[in-house]
Amino acid sequence: MLNMTNDWDKTFPQSDKVNHTKATFHNRYGIELAADVYIPKHAQGKLPAIAVCGPFGAVKEQAAGLYAQTMAERGFLTVAFDPSFTGESGGAPRYMASPDINTEDFMAAVDYLSLRADVDPEKIGIIGICGWGGMALNAAALDVRVRATVASTMYDMARVNAKGYFDSEDSAEARHAKRAALCAQRLEDCRSGEYKLGGGVVDPLPEDAPFFVKDYYAYYKTPRGYHPRSLNSNGGWNVTGCMSFLNQPILCYANEIRSAVLVIHGEKAHSCYFSRDAYAAMVEDNPFADNKELMIIPGAVHTDLYDRVDIIPFDKMAEFFRENLK
Repeated sequence: MLNMTNDWDKTFPQSDKVNHTKATFHNRYGIELAADVYIPKHAQGKLPAIAVCGPFGAVKEQAAGLYAQTMAERGFLTVAFDPSFTGESGGAPRYMASPDINTEDFMAAVDYLSLRADVDPEKIGIIGICGWGGMALNAAALDVRVRATVASTMYDMARVNAKGYFDSEDSAEARHAKRAALCAQRLEDCRSGEYKLGGGVVDPLPEDAPFFVKDYYAYYKTPRGYHPRSLNSNGGWNVTGCMSFLNQPILCYANEIRSAVLVIHGEKAHSCYFSRDAYAAMVEDNPFADNKELMIIPGAVHTDLYDRVDIIPFDKMAEFFRENLK
């Protein structure tokens, strides 16, 4: 049984327009996932529903919960969940990531929503933030029950692990060096009997840190977004936690997604190329391209779409889901 707190320990204030409860469900690997459920007050009948996850290395008490609560204010039943091996969810060893299992986590959330008496199983969407934006697209390519998907400030975790930022390490030699280092780390972990952590967002922040590192620091390491269970706020993933992403690309069949997709990114985000390229690949030779949209937010940086309610296009998202979950 999971150990979950009933206290309001989110990085955002609680809404008086929404009822909040805790829930658990299992993925098909038997891992129990912890979730926060947000339901519009005075809601009646079967509601359209949305599952939310991300950012990569965050917990449901951060951006995912804010998205879920805000969309519940707009009439959707929502669930924000912790991925396997993180937060309040189960799975051991801790702080591992998997392109397969984490895609499955989204599908398990769809299972859970589909079987709720207060949800219309024909009206289910998903929202993925940051690294879980890529996972959401991967889930949409696999799960035909997902009728609409939003990928916000998306990272393609397979691409960045295998090729580096801006594909600057896209060579067989660079990947070989990464594989060799990770395999050596596996043996160190076996000898020591514990998994070495890779470290979360750097702290203290070096004066010469790149802007995107400062951007992450301003969210994860300050009262704005810090959470004691967040990997990025603390010790980070295991060094070997993302190893499988080197060999397992996640968006191979994105151009076969038939359901509606809205990709949102900040114009000034270091990560914007992930969304631009993923969108282009998704609509290329796709006979169902008409229900796909790329929305670029002028002047916005990566973490602006984590919690800046004055920048995140929640009204646009609500309109998108209302139009496509009907």
